[in-house]
Amino acid sequence: MTRTILHVDLDAFYAAVEVRENVALRGQPVVVGADPRGGRGRGVVCAASYEARRYGIHSAMPISVAYRRCPSAVFLRPRMTLYAEVSTRFMTILERYTDCVEPLSIDEAFLDVTGSRSLFGDGETIARRIKDNVRDEERVTASIGAAPTKFVAKIASDLRKPDGLVLVPPDAVAEFLNPLPVSRLWGAGPKTLQVFHQLHLATIGEVAAAPLELLRRAFGESAARHFHCLARGIDPREVESERRAKSIGHETTFAEDVHDRSVVEDTLLQLVEQVAHRLRARARCGRTITVKLRTADFKTVTRRASLSQPADVTEAIWPLAKDLLQNADRTDQPIRLIGVSVSDFDQAEQLGLFENGAMQRQRRIARALDALTDRFGRHAVKRGGTGRLPR
Repeated sequence: MTRTILHVDLDAFYAAVEVRENVALRGQPVVVGADPRGGRGRGVVCAASYEARRYGIHSAMPISVAYRRCPSAVFLRPRMTLYAEVSTRFMTILERYTDCVEPLSIDEAFLDVTGSRSLFGDGETIARRIKDNVRDEERVTASIGAAPTKFVAKIASDLRKPDGLVLVPPDAVAEFLNPLPVSRLWGAGPKTLQVFHQLHLATIGEVAAAPLELLRRAFGESAARHFHCLARGIDPREVESERRAKSIGHETTFAEDVHDRSVVEDTLLQLVEQVAHRLRARARCGRTITVKLRTADFKTVTRRASLSQPADVTEAIWPLAKDLLQNADRTDQPIRLIGVSVSDFDQAEQLGLFENGAMQRQRRIARALDALTDRFGRHAVKRGGTGRLPR
């Protein structure tokens, strides 16, 4: 049976939630990720509204650069607790249509709705229902790609943002992929694109038609097969449901390769925050921390280590994640991708008897913040800067 895979991506998520919370921001350039110095100091952009993107502002950009490009933008601190609440409800919407949901980050996920078609309709019908649910219940928009593979669905969701819907039937995959630039291929970073340029391969269709031996000589066996298969729409990876997942993690690929290690570190901290929120939302604590680093030359390094006891709070996970990053980063190459995951789970409610005092306080604070938000509203509590978390 031909699969139907959806990739659902909330548009400019953090910024969209802030605009939803304060309608006076509508139509203004909004940048989420400011530090206490009003956007002129250390830190990275977590999200930018589409109005801000017109000034060349994008996620993972240093805040100081964003400020220079648009000093009149509204700079806001991230509110991870608020975003995590919306994310949890967003994932619940997706789970109405299938139990095969694979979250990629706080604001995007793959769904395999192959088995849901007899109940809810074809891929387009399900996608439109999801878009309507997200808009009506969370007052933000989602862009969705529907295709027979994860790779094609991911590309499709990105082509008509915001609020887009792109459908790629099985018999139209080649027609869809062929005219797209090679930069759309997963893993095609700046150096890879230079090689494609030297080979006079500018589109995905040209890569698909190229002899595999040509790609082998240029990229090596593994990368050559990777690009050749993707260019032909071949992607056998299945959607992996988080209910069966053995780890919870987030990773991000920078829009431009990053030389500044402080930007990489700040981005990793934001990813740790997201993972910690998802752990708490699912009543899980994890012991093993894994940090993944990919450099501009496409070399990937992973480092992992274990905490003395399972945790679900940033304060416990971050020091080890930071150490792992420093251990993995043994090059002067710019960084293309950074990620973190937590595994080796225990149920959170089973850990109370074994927690030390510091862990008990940290988990009580996390729960108290959530409780205050629920009782008094989302503006009642703001988390302080985590960039100064102790090692």
